[in-house]
Amino acid sequence: MLCGIDEAGRGPIAGDLVVAGVILKKEIKGLADSKQLSAKKREQLFDLIVENTTYHIVKHSAQLIDELGLSQCMRNSLEEIVATLRADKYLFDGNTSFGVTRLETMIKADTKVAEVSAASILAKVTRDRSMVEMAKLYPQYDFEKHKGYITKLHVEKIKEFGYCKIHRKSYKVKALEGLNRQLEVQPLPFFA
Repeated sequence: MLCGIDEAGRGPIAGDLVVAGVILKKEIKGLADSKQLSAKKREQLFDLIVENTTYHIVKHSAQLIDELGLSQCMRNSLEEIVATLRADKYLFDGNTSFGVTRLETMIKADTKVAEVSAASILAKVTRDRSMVEMAKLYPQYDFEKHKGYITKLHVEKIKEFGYCKIHRKSYKVKALEGLNRQLEVQPLPFFA
């Protein structure tokens, strides 16, 4: 039995890191790397994956990433998945196991192995949904558009409004050098 593992949210400067592990109970048609699918198709597959797999999703907040570092958060997530999901083999998309034993890696596994594709979709949809919710708390950042990635729009919004609670203040972004990282925008009061 194979457990496929993938992540979403290593690169963004805002929002959670999300890591998913998936064991398929039956074949699911249409699985692919989440980045190759439309948002609508990912949403449809998400429900099928939840219904037809054993899965586990781990999230680490921006604050935890700032406190522990991204690598430690990745390691913690991978260890939790290996400890939670019982499988004969664990396969993670990429080229590093972050020091987790019993974990094999494969570059582009999300395009080659159904379980990893399914994990990719669960992680991406979970993270995207979270960023849409964060856009309601912090509408001035347009998180629903860029999902926390470093885009021209996102950089402009940070320059205008400063950082908010879900920004990773430890990330170094050349376009934001010298910005006061201590300034923190509060969520809208009716969502807090």
